[in-house]
Amino acid sequence: MLQLAQLSKFRTESLAGLTVSLALVPEAVAFAFVVGVHPLVGLYAAFIVGFITSLTGGRPGMISGATGSLAVVMVSLVSENGVQYLFITVVLMGIIQMAVGALRLGNLIRMVPFPVMLGFVNGLAIVIFLAQLESFKVEGADGSKTWLPFADLAVMVGLIAVTMTVIYLTPRLSKRVPAALTGILVVSAAVILGGINTPTVGDLASISGGLPIFAVPDVPFNMETVRIILPFAFILAGIGLIESLLTLSLIDGLTETKGQKNRECMSQGLANVVTGFFGGMGGCAMIGQSMINIKSGARMRLSGILAALFLLLFILFASPLIERIPIAALVGVMFVVVIGTFSWSSLRIIRKVPLSDAMVMVLVSAVTVATDLAIAVVVGVIVSALVLAWNTARHIYVDAGIGTTLHRRVYNLHGQLCFASVSTFRELFDPASDPAEVIIDFANSRVWDHSGMEAIVDLAQRYHRAGTRVHLLNLSENCQRMLRKANVLAPPEDIEAHGQGNPSYRVTISDLGDAD
Repeated sequence: MLQLAQLSKFRTESLAGLTVSLALVPEAVAFAFVVGVHPLVGLYAAFIVGFITSLTGGRPGMISGATGSLAVVMVSLVSENGVQYLFITVVLMGIIQMAVGALRLGNLIRMVPFPVMLGFVNGLAIVIFLAQLESFKVEGADGSKTWLPFADLAVMVGLIAVTMTVIYLTPRLSKRVPAALTGILVVSAAVILGGINTPTVGDLASISGGLPIFAVPDVPFNMETVRIILPFAFILAGIGLIESLLTLSLIDGLTETKGQKNRECMSQGLANVVTGFFGGMGGCAMIGQSMINIKSGARMRLSGILAALFLLLFILFASPLIERIPIAALVGVMFVVVIGTFSWSSLRIIRKVPLSDAMVMVLVSAVTVATDLAIAVVVGVIVSALVLAWNTARHIYVDAGIGTTLHRRVYNLHGQLCFASVSTFRELFDPASDPAEVIIDFANSRVWDHSGMEAIVDLAQRYHRAGTRVHLLNLSENCQRMLRKANVLAPPEDIEAHGQGNPSYRVTISDLGDAD
């Protein structure tokens, strides 16, 4: 019984890997054309990056390879300096990614808010959809692209529709074979046996080639080379890690498992270092192919490893057969991926969530489509942080505490004291009208940064000039540590003298100077 279960898992992983490998071919070729390099440069990257990350990465089931988000950055580097500079840049990109993993900075991805994640998913789905539209165009003699003739366009749309229909119907009949693979095989057989004239993979380029060969990039190793490649390497490393870690988080949610973010950073870096030395254009996680893999039932490393090996076999031995696969079949698969990737629930909840979150979702999606993923995520995180800071500033207040008398006033402070709320904090107190003794209770508040500490010091100065003695009650350990480090916090006083039952502190006015 156990052997049958293992055999079933192996079959699922193998078929999922074969499906993914077929979907990798046209995108790797297309991205190589975008950069302006030979198609094999993209295919070698898909093989090496996919193999190494599947073998050593932190997210079993995730597929990596050459991606469009990296390709658009590489264009100017290759056009101005040549392909050898691309290879050495990919090596440096990998070293930077490995350093991020070694420093355990991969966990910073948890700083990405959920609305940004939804915007990322929706924006990437739109980008994948728009990328498929290039398959409906034909390049003219002058290099410009126009839509296919109506008859050819109708045939292609029909084949795409058939592919999508087969993919949706297959699970109802049998789940033993991945639906995407079934769609590709059915449409390919119909085109080949029926002699249907439609664009195929071979119309893009020949994918025939040999094994990738190790070679040190042929560039001068001097400071001028560093000056050229360093900015590109940092940008590529950032985009690659952001896309990989966000895809990892997405698959975590789909499979209800937990990937290892820092291990994935190390693996992505190692893969890119190796790719650069073997003539590949580098890569990162691919959300489209990862979704195909997961939806095909793959959950282990085996599917990604086999996908990379199948791709290498296509290059070495099976290129004539793979080149006969119609583009329409692969476009149909990617359209199904788009539908499955887009978070349709976000359209239903957009009126139910806070307006700021809805705006962040739309903004991230729009920036992803207009520019690239890294900029979109950074913009989304910054806007979300500013919204949080604004809300924090609005929700800080005081109320009268127990022990308030004619000669003593107790303030209970509520809310977070940080850079965004210090102006509101200052307005909560009136030293000119308060009695000779004031106690500020921080039991329901926390001080988070230097701005908050300085706000406390400034308030103590104002009370000192008004002849009022200020005591600070229930300070958090973090705030105590900051104030002691600044040498402005007096030791705990006699707690019973204030009737509060907790240690109270004073700000040492003699160390503050006379600043307002």
